[in-house]
Formats: sequence, C-alpha cells, structure tokens
Amino acid sequence: MVGGEQPPGSCRRVARWVPLRQLMGLWLLCSAFAVAHAQGLQAEPDALAPNLLSVPGEAMLIDPPAKPEPTTPGGSPLSLEADEVGLASWYGAQFHRRRTASGELFDMRALTAAHPTLPFGSRVCVRSQATGRTVIVRINDRGPHTRNRVIDLSRGAAEALGMVGLGLKPVELFALQDDDKDCPAAP
Repeated sequence: MVGGEQPPGSCRRVARWVPLRQLMGLWLLCSAFAVAHAQGLQAEPDALAPNLLSVPGEAMLIDPPAKPEPTTPGGSPLSLEADEVGLASWYGAQFHRRRTASGELFDMRALTAAHPTLPFGSRVCVRSQATGRTVIVRINDRGPHTRNRVIDLSRGAAEALGMVGLGLKPVELFALQDDDKDCPAAP
C-alpha cells in the first residue's frame, strides 16, 4: 500500500461497526436506567435539565417558570400587558443629522425612535425582554421599514438597552401618557 492507503473494503467494515456501537451504547444506557429504577432511584425531570442543556455547540432557549400575576390591594390582577411586542432594531451614524419624517434633524445620541403609526411626539417605554432594561423614547420618525420589527431606536436608546452589538432585540412597548414619568413596573 502506498502512502497510508487503506485496503479496499476497509471503510465498509468500519461502517458496519458504527451502528453496532450505537446499539451497544443504547443498551448500556437502558441497562443503567433499569438498574437505577430497580434500586428505587428516580430523578425529577428538572434535575436532568442541566445535563441535557450542556451539549457543546448547542444553544437552547428556556422559558422561565410562570410567575403569578401581580395584584392590586383589592386582589384584582394588574394590567401590565405591553401595547406591542416584537423585535427592535436601531439606526445611527448613517442617518445622523438627516431630516426625520417629523421634519426635525435626527440625533443618533438622543433617546428617540421611529414607529409606523404612533403620533410624532408620543413617548414610549421600551423594555428589553432579554435583560429587563427600559428606556423612554420620543417618536420622531416613521419606520421600521422591515417586516417583523415593531420599532427602530436611535443609537442612544439602543445603548441604554444594551443592544448595540446585537442589532435586534425582543422588546415590549408601552405607550405613555403625558403625566407618566416612568415605565410600568416589571412583572
């Protein structure tokens, strides 16, 4: 054989052993569970989750356990539902000092945003679903002009939410009244 060549048919022999190895591994795993069950050992499904989620190269999103709804002193649930939920994007230097749809100059450091329908001058609380951070922005432009996004934030607002490196982030929008000073309390 020249230069480490394999004899003809050797790959086929290895290929025959792969399914047998998988079957042996499965048999050993089942045997271990059977022995543990016979000895009265049981694990809660939640106890196995850390091992199942630590597979190298895999990423999984897990919903946290549902929290009870907050209530008022009278016992009725508070209404903390967002007016809109979706993805937020941001825009900055390429539009800095250009006119917005409202006619004012865009300042990428200001806490402003573009929304397709809210009136200019409206104030909106934007809450990151990933981090819980909030920022209050003023609507001064129209957008986003891409499907599946609910708001375009200025770079300043994106920095406040910690999303500059990410580009897109899932958010909740709460339209604020003129007398509202802060965002609604997080659930």
